[in-house]
Amino acid sequence: MRVFVIAGEPSGDRLGRAVMAGLRSLVPDVRFDGIGGPGMKAEGLSSRFPMEELSVMGIAEVLPRYRHLMRRLDQTARAVIETKPDILLTIDSPDFCLRVARRVKEAGAPVRCVHYVAPSVWAWRSGRADKMARSIDHVLALLPFEPPYMEAAGMACDFVGHPVVTDPQASDAEARAFRDRHGIGDAPLVLALPGSRRGEVQRLSETFGAALARVQAALPQARVVLPCAAPVADLVRAETRHWTVAPLLIDPARDADGAEKRAAFRAADVALAASGTVSLELAAADTPMVIAYDMGWISRVIIGRMLLTDTVTLVNLVSETRTVPEYIGRDCQPEAIGRALLRVLERPEAQRAALCDTMRRLGADGEAPGLRAARAILSRAG
Repeated sequence: MRVFVIAGEPSGDRLGRAVMAGLRSLVPDVRFDGIGGPGMKAEGLSSRFPMEELSVMGIAEVLPRYRHLMRRLDQTARAVIETKPDILLTIDSPDFCLRVARRVKEAGAPVRCVHYVAPSVWAWRSGRADKMARSIDHVLALLPFEPPYMEAAGMACDFVGHPVVTDPQASDAEARAFRDRHGIGDAPLVLALPGSRRGEVQRLSETFGAALARVQAALPQARVVLPCAAPVADLVRAETRHWTVAPLLIDPARDADGAEKRAAFRAADVALAASGTVSLELAAADTPMVIAYDMGWISRVIIGRMLLTDTVTLVNLVSETRTVPEYIGRDCQPEAIGRALLRVLERPEAQRAALCDTMRRLGADGEAPGLRAARAILSRAG
């Protein structure tokens, strides 16, 4: 069996490594070709070019490299067409991956195209599913409610579990050691997570700092811990100098294995986090949360008109509750966020059932997602 795999960013490389390992355990003589990062290389992939060339986001970053990216697109599509693998497995990175799949289909190549990570058509731009169905035969979904959306557009779809269920977690002992190590003791501990992109940190930093100041005004003994995402560590350090609350910053350069970050997640009594998959990471750590997010006013208007759900928090969507309070767009105000954090600190147990149910629904009690994804690919391969 020959599988051509394409991943364009680190998260896709992690998914690719897991599904490659799953396929090898089920089909020992499987052969891989394609583009990937260090994780996929560890599973035996010889990447045709560095995956990092595809890890480009935003118009300002893409435009200077547009011609080079188009050459890589042509090169990749030709490689699939010429080698005729049994499966083309594209992982996330839809701007590149789905274009490759479309060219393969247009060339009439007898290749089954599988895409790993369903687009969030349940949230906005539902027409993406119909467009995707022109070139994709089978979708592997991370969220349990996604298959009906893909199937309605004419694609086969299997929920295979979310990779967060296999992430390592700190123990209660490690959480206690973290508190003792930093002199926190039994004081209320708030975890601040203002995002991993520069734009997010710049927009949210002032609001987060003001909301946390309100918590500390009500609970003077409260402490704040902020694990810095590596791409924005310097910016976070600069922005938090203006806060009246002095957070404990976890430097990613000194936390290479993530142990300190995991301990902070487990030790926290509540988290204030930007919207995104981080809500699932918090659920995995059993940490109650408040979600807040804002954007430029043009994006606020456009997305507000296109949004198809009444919540953007994945814990709320997966658990089919509205347990996690969220403050999005014009509602992203320090006073309201501060009050919500204090309410969660008073009654953290109000979220715990939803957090546990979220992890169960994401596949925490079953096979690892990589193996489930491999089984799904083989079951539909014909």
